[in-house]
Amino acid sequence: MVEDIVKSLGFLCLGSRLRRIGERLQADTQQIMEELGVSLQAAQYPFLAALDRAGPLTVGELAQAVGIAQPGATRTVSQLLEMDYVDIRTSPEDQRRRLVSLTSKGQELVDYSRQSVWPRVEQAVAELCDDFSGPILQHLANIEDGLAAMPLAKRANPNKERKS
Repeated sequence: MVEDIVKSLGFLCLGSRLRRIGERLQADTQQIMEELGVSLQAAQYPFLAALDRAGPLTVGELAQAVGIAQPGATRTVSQLLEMDYVDIRTSPEDQRRRLVSLTSKGQELVDYSRQSVWPRVEQAVAELCDDFSGPILQHLANIEDGLAAMPLAKRANPNKERKS
């Protein structure tokens, strides 16, 4: 059997390993969605959830809420617009701002998902993580916060000042 290099290199390949895990989780989520009749990409769900929670947002605000770059958010919003899950309108307060909001079809999908899809996915992931010895979600949040505070490039620079 061939050695799993990404796994064996530990922290050196943590980003690759997390991406691999994320892709597997999304693929499995996609399968659950398809079983429940949802024709959407799993990666698009966080956009609908953000709009449901926060109400209308600009593409930039959506990108920030989901934690991706604005070009990716623009692409996803365009796809959701084509499927009639979102609408884009000019802000009444500022004509330069364009706000993305859920359509009635998008809200129906969110309501159905909140009842049928999201609990199944959340339960399955929670079961997967049930035997872990520490709070994985807190560890992931700490990694994200740590990267926001100081990116790896700065951490890897031996000439920078370190926090005490």
